[in-house]
Amino acid sequence: MDPKQTRTLGQTDVHLTQLGFGGAAIGELWDPINEAQAQATLSTFWEAGMRYFDTSPWYGRGLSEHRIGHSVRQHSRNDYVISTKVGRLMSAVPDENDLDRSTWAGGLSFHHRHDYSYDGIMRSFEDSLQRLGVPRVDVLLIHDLDHWHHQTDARVGAYMSQLFTSGYRALTSLKDQGLIKGIGAGINQPGTINQFMDMVDLDFFLIALCYTLLDQVILDDEMARASEIGMGFIIGGVLNSGILGTGAVDDARYNYAPATQDALDRTRRIEAVCARYDIPLVAAALQFPLGHPNVPSVIPGALSPAQVTANTDAMKVDIPKEFWSDLKTEGILPDHVPTP
Repeated sequence: MDPKQTRTLGQTDVHLTQLGFGGAAIGELWDPINEAQAQATLSTFWEAGMRYFDTSPWYGRGLSEHRIGHSVRQHSRNDYVISTKVGRLMSAVPDENDLDRSTWAGGLSFHHRHDYSYDGIMRSFEDSLQRLGVPRVDVLLIHDLDHWHHQTDARVGAYMSQLFTSGYRALTSLKDQGLIKGIGAGINQPGTINQFMDMVDLDFFLIALCYTLLDQVILDDEMARASEIGMGFIIGGVLNSGILGTGAVDDARYNYAPATQDALDRTRRIEAVCARYDIPLVAAALQFPLGHPNVPSVIPGALSPAQVTANTDAMKVDIPKEFWSDLKTEGILPDHVPTP
């Protein structure tokens, strides 16, 4: 599979390389990394021929946007695609001792607050352009409007109402003016796609963690419903935050927590089929989502040039159709799941 090959995002005029760059890691989600390493990582991705970068104001509280912007500004704006997100606003921290450091290992010293209103989304869009240092982004996503981040029905309902009555108008205005080419939403858990589709019209979803080689929980209901109207799906969290990269090792991570016994057992079954065909687990994991006709790109993160090279090489591994057939024959994948 050619990581440089492009596919169209849903019914938009946006074309993404099959391998994109997920920007959370260089926002220092797991480990602090110095600027030289971050820029070398981004340069390696560019030199390998891929041209799609996904970021967010939340990633490193602005750091990811700064780093990606610094890298891509060396090139013509027409030569790459950027997606970023709305729903949080950054503000200065008077006392760094008050900064909540529970999410990011590093990142910049800014507070954030959620805001899905018209003014909040317009300010977020302008702030992102300033951090990136570019005149436009290609698509915007509504970020983290779910129970994972807001916990209660009341909070999710309040922010959904704010989006429906106010913020969505900002997104459609930006699209109508030609300032963005598409509107999407980031999805972390089942149920959220239907919630969005019942409320607003979107062009695509960025799905994290719940459409992977290990989990296809949203395929038959939510993805099927969105596919019927031609929506696209970018796949993040494609390694389930670790286990599909490391395999079922003792300290494997699964969806940002220690791997459950069930996840370890299912991963071992996949690894056994990989071993028969001499296929790296990560290659199967990266290529699997692209078997879905509405998936144009997968966006794993990377902390180093070596990780970029490893991801690129994994995408290029030739995986025979018999491999995918065996996963279905052994009951690891349901028969109807699309595969490359």
